[in-house]
Amino acid sequence: MSIYDYKVSKRKEGELDLSELKGKVLLIVNTATGCGFTPQYEGIEKLYEKYHEQGLEVLDFPCNQFKEQAPGSDDEIHAFCTAKYKTQFDQLKKIDVNGENESPLYTFLKAEAPEDTVNGLARKMTMKAISKISTSTKKPGDIKWNFTKFLVDRSGKVVKRFSPTTPAEELDADIAALL
Repeated sequence: MSIYDYKVSKRKEGELDLSELKGKVLLIVNTATGCGFTPQYEGIEKLYEKYHEQGLEVLDFPCNQFKEQAPGSDDEIHAFCTAKYKTQFDQLKKIDVNGENESPLYTFLKAEAPEDTVNGLARKMTMKAISKISTSTKKPGDIKWNFTKFLVDRSGKVVKRFSPTTPAEELDADIAALL
């Protein structure tokens, strides 16, 4: 299996066949609009603006599994993101990233990159605290919180998983290298 074998639900209707994104660099993120990490939308949008013409696509999956921080409908989440953070990339349909109803795409992503990259003692301590309150994290490799980021190269290989504590701006060099 590769990332191109998956289809995901679009925000409005229909499916996005990820094989349509062959040759693109993908930044895949589970997001929430009411989270302490929500301001990362600003950095994600900056990366999108900087690199979209060179082949970067952002796949934004709202997820309400972490303290119900993504309330509202898919359209309400989209309206919030475009109004507050001026996002130009679209959000996909809200999903689960852990547990019995988790998206098959996330099952694949977690198997390909089971551990977050966490740099710095403060960030490691934050992730340790988050792990204690994350009720949907049940097994090794599970997503620990909102704004976990996966970077996928042009051939569809998952190259890195970044923790929620890693600001999007810090992915710039990794994205540039893949483009």
